[in-house]
Amino acid sequence: MSLMGATNAAISGLAAQSQALATVSNNLANSDTTAYKASKTSFSSLVAGSGASKSGGVSASNTTNNTARGLVVDSAISTNLAIEGDGYLVVSADGDSSSRYYTRNGEFAVDDEGNLVNGDYYLLGWETDENGKVSGGASSVNLTKINLNSVQSSAQPTTKGAFQATMPADAVIGTTFESSFEVYDSLGTASTITATYEKTAQNTWSITYSDPVSADTSTTTGSVTSAPISVTFNNDGTLASVSATSLDITWTTGAANSSIALDLGTVGARDGLTQYSSNDVDNAEIDVKSITVDGRAYGTLKDVEIDSDGSVVASFSNGETRTIYKIPIATVINPDGLVEDSDGIYSISTYSGNATLHTAGSGSAGSLKSSSLESSTVDTSTEFASMLSAQQAYSSASQIISTAGAMFDSLLQAVR
Repeated sequence: MSLMGATNAAISGLAAQSQALATVSNNLANSDTTAYKASKTSFSSLVAGSGASKSGGVSASNTTNNTARGLVVDSAISTNLAIEGDGYLVVSADGDSSSRYYTRNGEFAVDDEGNLVNGDYYLLGWETDENGKVSGGASSVNLTKINLNSVQSSAQPTTKGAFQATMPADAVIGTTFESSFEVYDSLGTASTITATYEKTAQNTWSITYSDPVSADTSTTTGSVTSAPISVTFNNDGTLASVSATSLDITWTTGAANSSIALDLGTVGARDGLTQYSSNDVDNAEIDVKSITVDGRAYGTLKDVEIDSDGSVVASFSNGETRTIYKIPIATVINPDGLVEDSDGIYSISTYSGNATLHTAGSGSAGSLKSSSLESSTVDTSTEFASMLSAQQAYSSASQIISTAGAMFDSLLQAVR
């Protein structure tokens, strides 16, 4: 190698180590960046010419291991997401659901329009029906922005009620006892109905239901159109018969009329109404163990949780909970072939292959963990070691250039 070749090799070394230092600098700057994948500088030798005139050098290139996984750490924000395993979340830019980008940066928050966003990118998912099943098929074309403001609760009228109570067998015929319970009409209006239990004969009772009234009892909200129910008991206290099993109501609230199925127990069993002596005739009371009715008022969104399978579960103020979206996980054949952009965003390339969508936790896709984030894969101790190595190599290459310069000077002086 000639003196000029030595100089050229040293110059290439300076350029390569400068690139290595830039990579270290970028890694250290992103040591706390969510889901950042550390880059590494790879060096390869350069050979030019042949024989005695052969000269060398070095070139540098950056490589990133996109399959590396950072530690999953807890977050106080329930909409922050980490993927435990392979895959990426699917996002769109500026609300354009036709664009598709991929990320493991799960720092999503709710914006003022109710969308789950990370910077300028919107988290995409599949809408689900009332049973939590994906609507329209789990395909890319059915992905949509996850918008919590579009989620509404629904009122549910009371359609059934189950009653467990014990009647005082030693009560005087003609005695009256009462209990009350709450029901809902089809508009979600809550009303109170009072049940009056009257002993009409030995082992025989009559249950009369009052017209429903508003919660503050100031307004009658409908009328009970069904007849009183006659209930008889066997001599062992078990239920013998009931004359009817429904409570029919005509509402004045504008709601649809109701027919509430009444479960007063199984004939011959003790799972509903029973009759036993109180052993205190003067203070005999009906012992109401439980009154369970369905139905609910209209509610507002209270909280959102995200399950490991990507189910976005909404909780409402009326006690309703249901799955409103399903967040998919996208996988590609070659993650290192993805094109990296700012904010931890990746695009598909010919080297990565097309993305395939999965239910989180199924097949090759990782599962989701809410209230969590994936850490950067940067190891600061490794980066400092690389920085020192680059510094030493750069200084060595600089020294070679200085030495070659001195030798050129000696040559020129000899010529003079």
